[in-house]
Amino acid sequence: MLDALRRFFELVLEYFVILLMVVLTTIVIVAVVYRLLGSSLAWYDEVAAILLAWITYYGSALAALRRRHIGFDTVLLAIPMPARMVAVAVAEAVTAAFFILLAWAGWTVMMILGGMSLVSLTWMPVSVTQSVIPIGAILFLICQALSLPGYWVTTARGVSLEHAEIEEEVETEMKKAGNA
Repeated sequence: MLDALRRFFELVLEYFVILLMVVLTTIVIVAVVYRLLGSSLAWYDEVAAILLAWITYYGSALAALRRRHIGFDTVLLAIPMPARMVAVAVAEAVTAAFFILLAWAGWTVMMILGGMSLVSLTWMPVSVTQSVIPIGAILFLICQALSLPGYWVTTARGVSLEHAEIEEEVETEMKKAGNA
């Protein structure tokens, strides 16, 4: 059940982040073409900045689900057991506390800016664009929780997620070089 939920979140976040990237790329290309033609889009800068923020928040939730944020596996794995697992628990608790605070602050910002709209697109409420803060924080918490069991077991075994990925890439490249 947990694995199916994890795969669901991964699939939804992957496609949503890809969609956001395609939309941002399209908007940038259209804006460049307009400028080359001697005109410019008044809303481009504001919308592009918002899309970039959305990609960052939703992409960070996806990275949390895959445990691909910058970490210190080598340092963590150098800590002897059971202190290593205490360190993992403390790190997870601090991270969760930060994102709970971020979700609360984001919700507060949304409520304060509730009646405002974007400068260039007056029909778009700022609260919609700023909704990424609490939603992204909650998604990060969910993704962190969904990936924690696997991370806990891997860390307890003394296996580095970073080193395993590097070794896998090296092996892939070696196979490619052997076939060339």
